[in-house]
Amino acid sequence: MKPSARAIEALLSGTHADPFSLLGVHQGPEGAFARAFLPGAEEVTACSLKGRKLGTLERVDGRGLFEGAVTGKAQPVKYRCKAGTHEWWVTDAFSFGPVLGPLDDFLINEGTHFRLFDKMGAHCIEHEGVPGVHFAVWAPNARHVAVVGDFNDWDHRRHPMRKRADIGVWEIFVPDVGPGQAYKYRIVGPTGKVQPLKADPFAFASEMRPKTASLTARPAKPDWGDAAHRAHWASVDARREPMSIYEVHPGSWRKPGEDAFHTWDELADLLIPYVVDMGFTHIEFLPVSEHPYDPSWGYQTTGLYAPSARFGGPDGFARFVDGAHRAGVSVLIDWVPAHFPTDEHGLARFDGTALYEHEDPRLGFHPDWNTAIYNFGRREVSSFLVNNALFWAEQYHVDGLRVDAVASMLYRDYSREAGEWIPNEQGGRENWEAVAFLQKMNKAVYGSHPGFVTVAEESTAWPGVTLPVGDGGLGATSLGFGFKWNMGFMHDTLQYMAREPVHRRYHHDEITFGLVYAFSENFVLPLSHDEVVHGKGSLLTKMSGDDWQKFASLRAYYGMMWGYPGKKLLFMGQEFAQRREWSEARSLDWELLEAPAHEGVRRWVRDINRAYTSTPALHARDCEAEGFSWLVVDDALASVFAWLRKAPGQKPVAVVCNMTPAVHDHYRLPLPHDGAWREVLNSDAAVYGGSGRGNMGHITAHDGAALVVLPPLATLYFEYEG
Repeated sequence: MKPSARAIEALLSGTHADPFSLLGVHQGPEGAFARAFLPGAEEVTACSLKGRKLGTLERVDGRGLFEGAVTGKAQPVKYRCKAGTHEWWVTDAFSFGPVLGPLDDFLINEGTHFRLFDKMGAHCIEHEGVPGVHFAVWAPNARHVAVVGDFNDWDHRRHPMRKRADIGVWEIFVPDVGPGQAYKYRIVGPTGKVQPLKADPFAFASEMRPKTASLTARPAKPDWGDAAHRAHWASVDARREPMSIYEVHPGSWRKPGEDAFHTWDELADLLIPYVVDMGFTHIEFLPVSEHPYDPSWGYQTTGLYAPSARFGGPDGFARFVDGAHRAGVSVLIDWVPAHFPTDEHGLARFDGTALYEHEDPRLGFHPDWNTAIYNFGRREVSSFLVNNALFWAEQYHVDGLRVDAVASMLYRDYSREAGEWIPNEQGGRENWEAVAFLQKMNKAVYGSHPGFVTVAEESTAWPGVTLPVGDGGLGATSLGFGFKWNMGFMHDTLQYMAREPVHRRYHHDEITFGLVYAFSENFVLPLSHDEVVHGKGSLLTKMSGDDWQKFASLRAYYGMMWGYPGKKLLFMGQEFAQRREWSEARSLDWELLEAPAHEGVRRWVRDINRAYTSTPALHARDCEAEGFSWLVVDDALASVFAWLRKAPGQKPVAVVCNMTPAVHDHYRLPLPHDGAWREVLNSDAAVYGGSGRGNMGHITAHDGAALVVLPPLATLYFEYEG
């Protein structure tokens, strides 16, 4: 049946609801018939994919519409187009069948598809014998969706997409398109309004900012050499392994120029050997996914599936992870499911409606960050985010996710005054939809990727953050994370170190109180980027006293932290006592290492890392009370703290801190075993920039105690020798 003039007009203007019903090759009562939109062509010949002539099409509209009978059955075809002396070939996207199948429809609709990243977005595939790219995007409320890009002159009339009505997904296979092509989606909303061109939510790569288009790409890399690394972590309990995390902003660790960035390959050559030498076990990157605004540090991402173009292609990040694993270093990335920016090319009102976010700003807008909040209760949105967590684990072999701003997800009244939020169905402040999402995410990654870890940045006392989902008698509140940042430790101990030593005796509990709850969760002790920005200064400048005391206090503080139960995290630059507050716009001040005091701090961090990772007593029971006992808990007058770190079958280690500038020459240190104890670390050693006071390498305990020298503002470790 010949289409009406109205249908043809809609087709040529890009507003036809079902372009696949008109374009392509169709079987009719008199044989197969082809219709194609080929702007610029004057003559068109239809051919089989192998080049056999099937028929000649006539131009029926001057805007580029051609029709004609073709021999044989309906099949994929290509057209030989001519205009004057020019000739080119076009393979007909509308002559190919869909790529997604009924099982995809069922799982997507149910919200249980855990391979969405294999189906959605842009995939370089071979379909019905032809190479090309399959595009698929979720826009259930759109009237029309077309993919536009370099391959079709950004003309929305060329590749309108097929709607899978039951699930709201639009798809099309575009033949003869390969990697590296820029593209976006042109979406007409339910009211007929054309939305700003949208980047692909599932894009594997993006253009370099300020450009915002997605790029066709293959994620990750085909060959990996990290099987031994992954097998090791899959075989152990991460809570009982050493974890010393070096937190890195990849754009400012080192910069090759003021406005330039190292590629992932260049960073691999520089960063991985440095981390290995320093004794860190993990690198944690601030978000590496695509984001438009540098000062957001990646926490306002518009491309959750795309490593940022600032550092090269996605294969470069995969090579970095592989190289780190081969060197024995794990890679964590910061992950941001708590919110997303409202940039017009991103997820905001994606199909003309509040699709990924809430319509009501009392549920869907973050006042702190001026960003939108995901609608976690919508199964397609939850599935989008869960799949992203799985994607980084599978495609890029990352070892874990540090989940940002979890507290903001758990509470509906987070940073809101009365009347600015909506209670849940029970009248409470808990965001149970977000809870269910976090539980689903943790169950998915832990269930499918042994050795993977998740870490929550959660600043409240939410019960059961690191309890398995459904265990521990807490029912729906346990979240299933592997670890949680200990924000209380960070706050209390930094507050203590900022006090003048003469006043510390009155605030002794700022150190001791943390041990009351130290084993209530599986904790990471974080000295993160958040502590050295926004006017807070560096860790060195937080310490009290003159310059010598600041350096001594910082070394003593690190020594205390590395001896304290919990995994460790230190933001880049603080390992050599960066003086200036961190800025993403400049490189770290590496020239400071020419100064002995800064080099001394670096050596100290290296040596306490090596001691921590090689001494089971210091790490094997980081998350269990049996690994800790107090030796000196109440000597507030001398500001001395001492405790024992231990593990079954291992030599115990005594950690002793003197947080005053006074030397204690004959301090009575209670010890559980008589005999020799070796002084394995002393932050006051001359090699670290200290005064060189100590115990000549060993002490001897008699009748349950030893007399020790405690240098000024120093932490010492003693290992029992027997």
